[in-house]
Amino acid sequence: MSIVTISRGSYSHGKEVAEKLAQKLGYKCISREVILKASEHFNVPELKLRHAIHDAPSFLNRLTYGKERYIAYIREALLHHFVKDNVVYHGLAGHFFVPGISHVLKVRILADLEDRVAEEMKREGISSAEQARATILKDDEERYRWSQQLYGLDTRNSALYDLVIHITPITTDEAVEIIQCALARPCFQTTPESQKAMENLFLAAQVQAALIDEIPSAKVGVENGELVVSIGTAWDSDKKMIAKVEQISDSVGGVKVKVRLVSP
Repeated sequence: MSIVTISRGSYSHGKEVAEKLAQKLGYKCISREVILKASEHFNVPELKLRHAIHDAPSFLNRLTYGKERYIAYIREALLHHFVKDNVVYHGLAGHFFVPGISHVLKVRILADLEDRVAEEMKREGISSAEQARATILKDDEERYRWSQQLYGLDTRNSALYDLVIHITPITTDEAVEIIQCALARPCFQTTPESQKAMENLFLAAQVQAALIDEIPSAKVGVENGELVVSIGTAWDSDKKMIAKVEQISDSVGGVKVKVRLVSP
């Protein structure tokens, strides 16, 4: 019992690897449905969520918490699946949302640019290699800027992953075998402790998503097994702030949290 996150560029066969892996393992394979679930649950247009997970945040979005709001919704929807275990996720951001969870195998799939160009031309019916190449390079740059501006991380950094596979010299079936072999290691098996850590992350994500509309500056984390809400903004009354957080948190299944007021 484990979770696999597959980070990949467009047209790099990452989706194909994820689907084949999930089928062999008997795991659920998810990607776009995470956005659909978030869209339905939080009544946010799917197109806005797609832009939130794909486009780099603008200065205005960072000021108004627009980007962070949509990311909070997607994080909650994704962890809703992860907490159930036995999942293969392919797409951007999956590995960002599960820091410190030992039973998550983080994989990066790479492919040569020219192979990706040929794949895009074939799938999309594009006759110009230059056009396809420009589209892929733009998409890669946007993904890089997105992770840099929101997390200060470079998706191209191999240190973020447990396993990096260059798909071009091997087949997708061989890539699946490599991932299966790594996943069989004891270090990637779910334990009671790692499952509890995942459940805490999910609770934090639920509280964050519930708070973000009314208290967008709130940051929810887990410290020593306890949910902690940090508020970095000025309020008229500390008691009023704490009561508001407790009221909203109670709506998430009666979750109890510790409130930390941080001076702005």
